[in-house]
Amino acid sequence: MAPLLSVSGLTVDLATPRGTLHAVRDISFDINAGETLCLVGESGCGKSMTALALMGLLPNSATRRARHLAFEGGDLANVTPRKLASLRGNRMAMIFQEPMTALNPAYTIGDQLIEVHRRHKGSTYAAARERAIELLEKVGITPAGERLGQFPHQLSGGLRQRVMIAMALMCGPTLLIADEPTTALDVTIQAQTLRLLIDIQRDLGVAILLITHDLGVVARVAQRVAVMYAGEIVESATAASLFRKPRHPYTRGLMASIPIPGRTPPGERLGSIPGIVPSLIGEVRGCAFRDRCAFAFAPCAETVPWRVDNEHGWRCTLPEVPAEAAA
Repeated sequence: MAPLLSVSGLTVDLATPRGTLHAVRDISFDINAGETLCLVGESGCGKSMTALALMGLLPNSATRRARHLAFEGGDLANVTPRKLASLRGNRMAMIFQEPMTALNPAYTIGDQLIEVHRRHKGSTYAAARERAIELLEKVGITPAGERLGQFPHQLSGGLRQRVMIAMALMCGPTLLIADEPTTALDVTIQAQTLRLLIDIQRDLGVAILLITHDLGVVARVAQRVAVMYAGEIVESATAASLFRKPRHPYTRGLMASIPIPGRTPPGERLGSIPGIVPSLIGEVRGCAFRDRCAFAFAPCAETVPWRVDNEHGWRCTLPEVPAEAAA
């Protein structure tokens, strides 16, 4: 069975005054119908730029290239702007990181929800309003009918995020891209939002590309995980395989940085990854993580192979990185 979304060799470059910034570098992944793929990595690694590239929302200074980019069996790389506009918000939808800037402050919640349905489905106002009320209730916003007349600033951050989820679901998409949907929320609301996404996937069968830097979120919701560093995917596996045996030194460093309740003594120094992320302006060669890796050696500055063990893949010069790489 063909993947719902197939990405091969996706590259995004941005023109800057200092030169070309290679924001996304030759990444490949698939998402099957009804599954959750988590794209995880620290800020600035290219996660959000990947999402914008898939949605056709890149800034004018960006250039997108791909060997193969397909959605629901159709070519997404060379689709016309008109066709892409019909897909975006309809068959594929996105929940943005900050709902206060994603929602239009000059229009009511109802106006924004109803416009999406009427634009893509050609429905009547009454049918679109009924659909909006149905979805607001589904995401836990009550009384839904009264909320339609409110403006974004009249809602809390958690409610605004639920409105964004409802808006993304208005036309029944098969793919939902969620760009760090819990980042701006407090811990309690984060848990509620994640629970909501899990329930939506179970009830509606929608595939989810969840972008996050939080491995705790990944452990809760992901079937498969792709770890990004400096614009490229350095490890890809099922969630169970990744947490059982991470292969890339960067992934191990991320996991070693997580405090474990009951096992991390109070006051003990938390784990960290030394060094800083390299600049992606100009030519980038070899392993981008080598300056921060305790096991780097001369060949790491050359072409780095992609290794595969069953369905677990990782990018590393060493065939097997010692377990001490996590320290």
